[in-house]
Amino acid sequence: MERGNQTGVRNFLLLGFTEDPDLQPLLFGLFLSMYLVTFTGNLLIILAVISDSHLHTPMYFFLSNLSFADIGFTSTTIPKMLWNIQKQSQVITYAGCLSQIFFFIVFGCLDNLLLAVMAYDRFVAICHPLYYMVIMNPRLCGLLALGSWSLSVTGSLPETLTILRLSFCRSRRIPHSFCDLPEVLKLACSDTLINNTVVYFVTIILAVFPLSGILFSYSKIFSSILRISSARSKYKAFSTCGSHLSVVSLFYSTGLGVYLSSAVTSSSRTSLVASVMYTMVTPMLNPFIYSLRNRDMKGALVRLISRAPSLIHRAFRGLS
Repeated sequence: MERGNQTGVRNFLLLGFTEDPDLQPLLFGLFLSMYLVTFTGNLLIILAVISDSHLHTPMYFFLSNLSFADIGFTSTTIPKMLWNIQKQSQVITYAGCLSQIFFFIVFGCLDNLLLAVMAYDRFVAICHPLYYMVIMNPRLCGLLALGSWSLSVTGSLPETLTILRLSFCRSRRIPHSFCDLPEVLKLACSDTLINNTVVYFVTIILAVFPLSGILFSYSKIFSSILRISSARSKYKAFSTCGSHLSVVSLFYSTGLGVYLSSAVTSSSRTSLVASVMYTMVTPMLNPFIYSLRNRDMKGALVRLISRAPSLIHRAFRGLS
């Protein structure tokens, strides 16, 4: 395979799902619908949390951050994918590819960290209910959210910046719908040992540790619930963390499915299809899980939607 200097790299080619022109409109409609549902659903959760005083609690504060992260996660990849399908193009610039990698890792790590923080919040609420408001005070909640954002950005920077040292082969065809870091590293002609080391280190810090924290928190939660004698109290305790546990299960099962599928088979097509669950389906389903399994959130969304016409009318009156 021919080699090329990094200075000559101006763009990559995203091969996407298919080159069949008959399937392009179908894919465009499917992914556009998924993106609009994801964006709208998560935006409604953010607006409901902001507008409803009943939801001004640590749990919903972290939920609004998670919804914002999901919007960013999907907005990093899907709009460019839709643009390429619409323009019948596969090109993404070198700078655009690096930007995708950076923000994809930022929002992916942020999801991990926020789910861990939310698991800790549920642990305190169920295992130490009398001290909940003392422990989960506004200052701690702000620090946990700020720390999650800071760690995500800090973790993404070295993974992205180390790509700048690589030279790439002349064939820069990425068998994916976005610039997935492992696929980009496969195209490098230079040594990727440093890159892989950084990837493993960041994965351990920002993926394995948060998952360990989630598992530890829920082991304590289940242990505490099992000691409750009242069946009604047990049900209430389970219901308070049911939505979060569903999202955690969906997030990690689909994420692990992507990496296990790529480990079991060398087929890029299999990995591409599996990544749809992780990058598109999970963020789209999160709002439904929280709204359908949570009575407070359902009530807040109903009140928000019922007030929407009057708010829009007021906004137009203000403009006129």
